[in-house]
This record gives sequence, C-alpha cells and structure tokens, in this order.
Amino acid sequence: MNNNRLNRINKSTGFTLIELLVVLAIIGLLAGLVGPQVMNKLGGAKTKTAKTQIEDLSGALDMYRLDVGSYPATEQGLKALVEKPANVGIWNGPYLAKSKLPQDPWMKDYIYVSPGQHGKFDLSSLGADAREGGEGEDQDLRSWE
Repeated sequence: MNNNRLNRINKSTGFTLIELLVVLAIIGLLAGLVGPQVMNKLGGAKTKTAKTQIEDLSGALDMYRLDVGSYPATEQGLKALVEKPANVGIWNGPYLAKSKLPQDPWMKDYIYVSPGQHGKFDLSSLGADAREGGEGEDQDLRSWE
C-alpha cells in the first residue's frame, strides 16, 4: 500500500511532453500577434522623438539668432549651438541643455541648411531608411512641416 502511494506521487509530478508543446505553441502564437504591435509602437515613438528634437533644435536656433543676429551658416551647422564659431562676436551659448548635439533616433546627424528653401533654415531627418521620402517610420521629418 505504501509502495502504491509513492508510485502515484511520482507519476503526478512534472509535465508531459504534450503539455510542454501546448504551452510553447501558445507562447509562439502570442509572440506572433503581440510582437508586430510592439514594433509598430516603437517606430512611432522614434518618430515622435525626432519631431520633438527638431522643435527643440529650432528653438535653440531662434535663441542663437536673437544673440548673434543671424542663424548659423550651413558651413557652421548645428555645431554653432554648442561651440562658439570663430567669426561671431556675441555668443551666449551653449544653446542646448546638454551642450552636445543630439542625433536623430536612428543615430544619424540632423540635416541643417541655412538659408533654407522653406524658411530661414531647413532642419530635417531622413528617418529610419536614411533616404529621401518614405512612409511610416521611414518618413522624412522636417522643421517646415
């Protein structure tokens, strides 16, 4: 009788191969359904981050113009916001909080042109694909839009 009880306890502990396969199948289905949604949200977050950074850089460029009298030339670039250019008299920078130029969320430099075709300056990011055009996460982000 004691021996019979031990056999029942040993048989009831652990998982069967079928149970493990069912659990793995459920995990695989969840990953297949949830994974793409998470990646879409991540892409949208990067786009929002780039838009916010472009707005912040535009504000810093406006402060630079108020102090110096003009926007930095294309050759000076955004670097003029964190380091005083050689030919500038009054410069109250750095104009960015971290004294460092941010890169876009895809680790590329922002494109700055002054004077711009769409305003006093054009500031943009080419998005995830690093090429002109695109949609979704690959869309270009621009200060004039």
